[in-house]
Amino acid sequence: MIEPALYLIPTQLSDVSLDQVLPNRNIEVVRQIKCFVVESLRSARRFLKRCDRTIDIDSLQMVELNEHTDVSTIEPMLAPLERGEAVGVISDAGCPAVADPGADLVAIAQRKGYRVCPLVGPSSILLSLMASGFNGQCFAFQGYLPVSPTGRAHRIKELEHLVTCQHQTQIFIEAPYRNNALLADLLRLLSPHIKLCVATDVTGAGERIVTRSITQWRKVQYNYNKVPTIFLIGG
Repeated sequence: MIEPALYLIPTQLSDVSLDQVLPNRNIEVVRQIKCFVVESLRSARRFLKRCDRTIDIDSLQMVELNEHTDVSTIEPMLAPLERGEAVGVISDAGCPAVADPGADLVAIAQRKGYRVCPLVGPSSILLSLMASGFNGQCFAFQGYLPVSPTGRAHRIKELEHLVTCQHQTQIFIEAPYRNNALLADLLRLLSPHIKLCVATDVTGAGERIVTRSITQWRKVQYNYNKVPTIFLIGG
């Protein structure tokens, strides 16, 4: 039996078999958990069935935690831990609590003194950093950049300053349907010597992680529309 704890359960980033990206221990842990906090019920149910088709999904306790969740309802999600039961956290893709609403639940668990157990699994942020060739000792994940043209331009120049002056790798994302627009802004605003890495479909069949200078990027054709993508800039 597993110990009572808040288990952070990674999921696959792309449509690949689980054995390519998750260790067997994760599946064993999943089989023993009866209470889950999930980003979306549909995605979680599909993931659990991929882990083990014999899991009785309807017998599980599942509650959603996402960007629409009322903050006041988060702490009660840990009630099973008070009863000595394990709780699993499942995001739609990748690692829970990293660029994910699950971080709020983890913060409460830590404050209340519960054990938090992160399981091994794919993080598009770290995998992209590993393959970029950029500084892996000093880096920052910035999430989404501002939507407004003025705010975005200002932020891009701020990130360039951090790359140039602190040698700090900057990592960020965009809604997939706006990838091309973001890339166009980066190529227009960044200095020619800055390097840009674009990582798409990480761990998937179409995975491609390419690092070029801004000068080189301006000479190539691209189309990242609606493809899961991580952007990184470095020196």
